[in-house]
Amino acid sequence: MSNEKERLSLRVSPAISYRLHTAYRKSGCRSMNELAEKAIGFYLDYLEADNAGDFLPTALKSYVDGRLGKLEGRLSSLSFRQSVEADMMAGILADGLRFSEEGLRRRAESVNNVKRTNGRISLEKYAWEGWKDEDEWQD
Repeated sequence: MSNEKERLSLRVSPAISYRLHTAYRKSGCRSMNELAEKAIGFYLDYLEADNAGDFLPTALKSYVDGRLGKLEGRLSSLSFRQSVEADMMAGILADGLRFSEEGLRRRAESVNNVKRTNGRISLEKYAWEGWKDEDEWQD
């Protein structure tokens, strides 16, 4: 970047002018022009950035990343526990019941049920359907 600079006329409200003067004293800039140029450059970089996270304070980014890491760990643990419970249930059912070949191939129906209910499967619902089917069979 060359040392040659363009002169711009800038009008700001009294409140912004006060903030500029206050920030100028705190910023360590050698002039108000230097502070204004840095502020404008930062804002233009922000507008051009695809990822606004580049401008988050490091402490805030670290905190959010840490919280997301904990959430990921909890969700992974929960998913593992649910998988263990499902495996136990499948093993108990397979040991206690004799399934037909058709019953063992109901995976496609189960996938459709999970998609249709958005994963909200209810044992109670299946029990009621089973009892309803038994009542109809006896008629």
